[in-house]
Amino acid sequence: MKRDIVTNLFVVKFANVNGTGSASANKLFSKGVFRMGVPISAKNIFPSNIQGLPTWYEVRVNEKGFLGRRGGIDVMVGMNPQSMARDIAEVEKGGYFVYDSTKPLEKSMLRDDIDFIGLPLTEKCRELYEDPRQQQLFRNVMYIGAVAALLDMELDVPKALIGEQFKGKPKLVEPNVKALETGYDLARALHDCPLAFRIARRDNVGNRILMTGNMACGLGAVYGGATVTSWYPITPSTSVIDSFSRFCRQFRVDPETGRKNYTVIQAEDELSAIGMVIGAAWNGARSFTATSGPGLSLMTEFLGLAYFAEIPTVLINVQRAGPSTGMPTRTQQSDILTAAYASHGDTRHICLYPSTPRECFEFTATAFDLAERFQTPVIVMSDLDLGMNDNMCDPLEWDDARTYDRGKVYRADDLENLPGRFGRYLDTDGDGICYRTYPGTHPTKGSFFTRGTSKDEYAVYTEAGEKYVANVDRLMRKWHTASHHVPKPVIRKTDRPCTVGVVYYGTSESATLEAIYHLEDLHGISLDAMGIKALPFTDEIEAFIGQHDYVFVVEQNRDAQMRSLLINELELDPQRLVPVLHYDGSPITARFIRHEIRDWILQTTTSPRRRIRK
Repeated sequence: MKRDIVTNLFVVKFANVNGTGSASANKLFSKGVFRMGVPISAKNIFPSNIQGLPTWYEVRVNEKGFLGRRGGIDVMVGMNPQSMARDIAEVEKGGYFVYDSTKPLEKSMLRDDIDFIGLPLTEKCRELYEDPRQQQLFRNVMYIGAVAALLDMELDVPKALIGEQFKGKPKLVEPNVKALETGYDLARALHDCPLAFRIARRDNVGNRILMTGNMACGLGAVYGGATVTSWYPITPSTSVIDSFSRFCRQFRVDPETGRKNYTVIQAEDELSAIGMVIGAAWNGARSFTATSGPGLSLMTEFLGLAYFAEIPTVLINVQRAGPSTGMPTRTQQSDILTAAYASHGDTRHICLYPSTPRECFEFTATAFDLAERFQTPVIVMSDLDLGMNDNMCDPLEWDDARTYDRGKVYRADDLENLPGRFGRYLDTDGDGICYRTYPGTHPTKGSFFTRGTSKDEYAVYTEAGEKYVANVDRLMRKWHTASHHVPKPVIRKTDRPCTVGVVYYGTSESATLEAIYHLEDLHGISLDAMGIKALPFTDEIEAFIGQHDYVFVVEQNRDAQMRSLLINELELDPQRLVPVLHYDGSPITARFIRHEIRDWILQTTTSPRRRIRK
């Protein structure tokens, strides 16, 4: 069928079998497009088992810079017979399905509104390679070469990337380049190349980089002054600690003595991990751990101790789909309420919601300042999509003149000149934050007993009701003080008068902003938007919601957890907050958000009363 030419505005998806070595080949494609100056967004959707189940790698090519998932697939590269029917069904009308034609497709799978591009890849690999493992691995590289031909990609770009990947291993470069060229030539010999979807070199990337959120968090911890981490491996947070350890080997080793000025401890479980972090912080070290939902559940009692004993604690929570084990390798914003109120009793924790790798870097470094300033746990709320996928972001920046905020700490001279008795939980400034000391600061002054039980201003155990009330009320004063120091929301106002707003956070940002753009461009619906960056909520958040008749809250969980948090913390009318919920484990799409908001708005114009859509 004849089509209009579409350049640098489409979605390619690779369907593979987990454990076949396809991941590196698929990244060869996405990095190649990025190297050609075209913005990309890549999403790796993989199972939690070691091998054998379907896995997908979705690449959005968008020279306009929309980096969230769009929804729908234009070119599907179907290399997995198990998922082939599903993969064919996902292709947009007018799209293409590229497959290994060594075995013919069943007629029941064919569609007349898309084109099928057959390539005898397995047959070709059998001709060229005797070893079965080589046949499998080089088939992956071949289909990348074929896709390069079909999409008019400059072949020299993936060739150069292969050279960089196997630098110092020339024996691996030549066969991989040969496989790439074989796939390229095969596609050109069997099909009219290029297709209607094409890649053309641009200069739309600028100085932006590709980086995972987990790597950015690890680097942010180094720049934030962390010297101690204790952790227990759990998907999808493990690479946070791997990155921190790698960067410490680069930046935390004394060049003269070779001494390592950092400690990385793999604990026996999550309880031990957070316990060691709290102990190190109590001693004055900047320490942290990283986990995901199940680990956060196990850490809640220790987080309550850190909150009530007022010990700085930093936790990076890379969220995944729950409950229980849930879907360990799928993304969700599933721990919003658990993190905010982790522990029994009346507990509130500072939470930060990064949307990009750059914010992962900045918020992780900031978390240590906030934790020490307010002597409390701070939880950085990332997720699998942000943490494990390559995301395009602005270069990371650091002000070398920046100093660490260690908070209210009495040194030896301060204790020596203190007029009166030192009180660890004595609020001398009225902001709810008390002065603390490091162990061993003074030989006779400044010591106190750290406890999780009720105490008075001098850390002395008491069950007197009035003392307990005074203490927990002071913690609320500290909470309100913190609302003036956490990252503020990002507010985007339209040029037109607007009575409807949209609230988003974390990885819902890109898709939401694109949906807002298309709602105005395609449907004439103008919306104000606000990205929430932290809890406690700042005054700007309450003001934004108050300025609108109703506000959509976009999030990736079933129970509208951020909406519940807004209602609880700001005492809002629930009818004014409309949930837009996506929770199948895949990253939310701009198309889904646009349709949900458009349909709800159209419904309210024809119905006498607004209804909350579940």
